[in-house]
Amino acid sequence: MDGILFDSMPYHAEAWHKAMADVGLDFPLYEAYLHEGRTGDSTIDETFIKHYGVKADRTTKDKIYGIKVKYFEQYPPAKQISGVSDVLTFLKSKKIQILVVTGSAQITQLERIQTAFPNIVDKNKIISAFDVEHGKPHPEPYLKALDIAEISADEAIVIENAPLGVRSAVAAGIFTIAVNTGILNKNVLVEEGAHIVLDNMKELQEIFSELDL
Repeated sequence: MDGILFDSMPYHAEAWHKAMADVGLDFPLYEAYLHEGRTGDSTIDETFIKHYGVKADRTTKDKIYGIKVKYFEQYPPAKQISGVSDVLTFLKSKKIQILVVTGSAQITQLERIQTAFPNIVDKNKIISAFDVEHGKPHPEPYLKALDIAEISADEAIVIENAPLGVRSAVAAGIFTIAVNTGILNKNVLVEEGAHIVLDNMKELQEIFSELDL
């Protein structure tokens, strides 16, 4: 979602950076992009393991995530990723199922999908942090999406922008196209197993237009 549907990852990165700094932890913006797609709990745990060698306790996780959400909500609504609406409209016209698989647990962002893309994404086909025990890079989120869609892995295509999301989708056995909408070197996406790496949604639209969907 953040980086595929909305250009909100810069806000998330800054919010994480500030929240971690508030509790004395160094969390550079680039690192935030490397963690994109993780649940909030997992992001905090990985940061604590890096600094202290242990996971954070529940109270600490709730505190940090609460701070992060407050920072994030100070930013204006993120614009849609350029070209994504055209891609979704095209796929919908071809009667292709569209599911959203996100590590987000921010209600405002999840609700915004419905208003930003009306009649495109069914609310029952959004898999978020609330729906899984193991978030990305574990394959569970995408395996759950396959179950909901009632299809097999070889009948699906994943569009990702985050390294951990790519790893999750590839682990679920799904052909994965990465669209590099963030600040990371595209080689990071290649190393995680992306089958194709693109620079923008226009390139993705061209690929879908050439396929016999």
